[in-house]
Amino acid sequence: MKELPKIYDPKAVEEKIYKMWVDGDYFKGVRDPDKKPFTIVIPPPNVTGQLHIGHACDNTLQDILIRYKRMQGYAALWVPGTDHAGIATQIKVEAKLREEGKTRYDLGREAFLERVWDWKDKYGSTIINQLKKLGSSCDWSRERFTMDEGCSKAVREVFVNLYNKGLIYKGSRIVNWCPNCITALSNEEVTYEEQASHLWHIRYPVKGEKDRYVTVATTRPETMLGDTAVAVNPNDERYSDLVGKTLILPLVGREIPVVADEYVDTAFGTGCVKITPAHDPNDFEVGLRHSLKVIRVIDDKGYINAEGGKYEGLYRDEARRVIVSDLEQQGWLVKTEDYTHNAGVCYRCGKNVEPIVSPQWFVRMQPLAEPAIAAVKDGRIKFVPERFSKIYINWMENVHDWCISRQLWWGHQIPAWYCEECGHINVSKEDPVKCEKCGCEKLTRDEDVLDTWFSSALWPFSTLGWPEKTEDLAYFYPTSVLVTAYDIIFFWVARMIFSGLEHTGEAPFPTVFIHGLVRDSEGRKMSKSLGNGVDPLEMIDQYGADALRMNMVSGVSPGNDMRFYTSKCEAYRNFANKLWNASRFVMMNLTIDKNALPNKLRLEDKWILSKLNALTREVTENIDKYELGIAAGKIYDFIWDDFCDWYIELAKTRLQGDEESNTGAQKVLCFVLTETLKLLHPFMPFITEEIWQALPHDGEVLMTQHWPEYSEKLRFEDERAEMESIMSAIKAVRTLRAEKNVPPSKRPGISVVTDKAATFTDGEPFLKKLAGAGDIQILASDPENASGMAVAITEDAKLYIPLAELVDADKELERIAKELKKSEEDYKRVCSKLQNESFVSKAPEQVVAAEREKAARLEALIDNLKESAKNLEALK
Repeated sequence: MKELPKIYDPKAVEEKIYKMWVDGDYFKGVRDPDKKPFTIVIPPPNVTGQLHIGHACDNTLQDILIRYKRMQGYAALWVPGTDHAGIATQIKVEAKLREEGKTRYDLGREAFLERVWDWKDKYGSTIINQLKKLGSSCDWSRERFTMDEGCSKAVREVFVNLYNKGLIYKGSRIVNWCPNCITALSNEEVTYEEQASHLWHIRYPVKGEKDRYVTVATTRPETMLGDTAVAVNPNDERYSDLVGKTLILPLVGREIPVVADEYVDTAFGTGCVKITPAHDPNDFEVGLRHSLKVIRVIDDKGYINAEGGKYEGLYRDEARRVIVSDLEQQGWLVKTEDYTHNAGVCYRCGKNVEPIVSPQWFVRMQPLAEPAIAAVKDGRIKFVPERFSKIYINWMENVHDWCISRQLWWGHQIPAWYCEECGHINVSKEDPVKCEKCGCEKLTRDEDVLDTWFSSALWPFSTLGWPEKTEDLAYFYPTSVLVTAYDIIFFWVARMIFSGLEHTGEAPFPTVFIHGLVRDSEGRKMSKSLGNGVDPLEMIDQYGADALRMNMVSGVSPGNDMRFYTSKCEAYRNFANKLWNASRFVMMNLTIDKNALPNKLRLEDKWILSKLNALTREVTENIDKYELGIAAGKIYDFIWDDFCDWYIELAKTRLQGDEESNTGAQKVLCFVLTETLKLLHPFMPFITEEIWQALPHDGEVLMTQHWPEYSEKLRFEDERAEMESIMSAIKAVRTLRAEKNVPPSKRPGISVVTDKAATFTDGEPFLKKLAGAGDIQILASDPENASGMAVAITEDAKLYIPLAELVDADKELERIAKELKKSEEDYKRVCSKLQNESFVSKAPEQVVAAEREKAARLEALIDNLKESAKNLEALK
């Protein structure tokens, strides 16, 4: 049995312990027909990433669950990996190229991709190594990458299968386009923010009718260059005679029709809406219904194209200024209003998104969404908390087709080849050598890549070998729980669910455990612009990984955001030190070499064992319900209060006693500490493993020990109640001593009035040791001289202490006199202020109220001090 160092050093311990776990292959997920599998796939962090506080939270929760299930005897597997992160990674590498004065086009696709792979090989393991510092017990031998050979094969298999079923198609549709990243975005990749803008009211003249106009309002006047109609509601009598007539488009001179469409809200604005099918999703639908021409006037980089006439080459913001100026000069601008609206911005770069019509690849969502909705409605998949199932179902019931093509080079290139002879699109699992329709060998591959989330959606089964029928897939799939934040339910969770159902016939997991976002101490989202981010590696360096992990979980409930306080890391480092020092005390008093309970248990032993037994049951229930914060709090309270502050103190006298008493105390101390370390291990794995290694034990490592189980044999309810009655008395006497400023050296006699004489007779040694009592009398009724005594009252007893034994009457009277004088002076000053009419009438109401409260408190204090002085005089 080794001795623990005097000071706990997380840096020295964590690196050493983690190496021991890795070298021993203790994280390895092993197929075992005699065990139930428990599988988690890590939400793959971006290969570009650095560990941020959100990762720390997410992976702490996963590690708690996987360690817990491993100790319960499951064949536990936590699959790690990283995501290729299409846009994010390409942006990083292009930034490096710009430093060399180059672009990706200078290199060409093949050479550029070589650069990206080099970058990935150099920096891609950074976040994995950072996850290890957190204590993540992933099976690193199974680490995957969304563009590795196996995942790439799965992506191609899925694309081809969906295409052959008609669930993937290519078509021209309105898409969200980022002119800065120069790629299409799915709806979920667009965030919305309030932006101050203007609403411009513009007159469109009616052809052939002098001085007759319709007025439309727009926030994007630059798109009017692509207008191909103005729409009115068919039930709007104001414009019924205009339907079918022609308008002249200002600045452009193009003739455009007036169409009737129920999309138009008669109560909004003038009831006339400009229709730009190429640059608005609603207008696009109107255009389809009325066979309108689609004229795109903004190019991929946000500049006006040749369709914009004299405005060609202007960036969209500059074009807006010039067009508004021209409208005003030519008399077409009626008025300009300030207007605040929600504008869509790119989730990656934050620039405004441009709706444009573009040929893209889409997944037809409705046939895939229906079974995914059913799986949640019929209970095959449960969200924790349940309220998120409603959010999921609402989104899935209103889902649009998913735009999956991206105009990037880094990613899974779409497996589609265009025949130069007949134009046929060849979609194939293997690279084709000739057109399947006409036999032509001149094929050109689609240059676009797939949305990053397309491959991420396959993660639960692609990482286990699908589409091959591997032994891992058969044993570990479906996975057991998906742990993630609520902000990617649509990005990732929904797509994994419909993908799993479609391609494997099974839901990918039965439970989705949703946690909130980590915000700063003021509740704000962490961001570079606010400078309020927290580096988890700095926290680990300063306080240790265990302290950070406890901060991430304690007081947190499923689905709710948490506020990050550095002071909590400090508090949990102090908790680690408390546990360390308590463990050192236990070990310094251990002479036993086996961990087993004694045959004979004393009252205090039965109390702590009963508390531990109840804790085991409650913590197990809490973790099973994903109430990890509640579980952590209960373990913390048990260690700090019950074990350290009470049981160790209760056991100290016995450790100095005879052999039987000493050995019994050792055995209970060792047993309780060991079982508690097991309960705490999933939350604070490093310190618990280090302490356990120094205790008498069987087995190689704590992390594979059997999880404690509730036992009726350790349920001692009567003894627990009896001990807690004694503890309440000890606390009451301690409080009384503190109120009276009684020094520890004074040991006054105590008269205990109770109908539980046996309990307090057994408790006499504890009252003497922990309450500083002298002689103790157990009485059935109040003592005769009770008026000259101080009394502490609990639920089961009244404890009388002669005042003369508690205090030096002369010294206490002197102290009271000084305090009384100061209190009376303070009271006089406050009353003077309250009698000042100017103060009462002019000061803020809350200030006056605070002064009145202060006066009331001082008045009560003065009365108490006078009463105390009177009682002390009676003792002299």
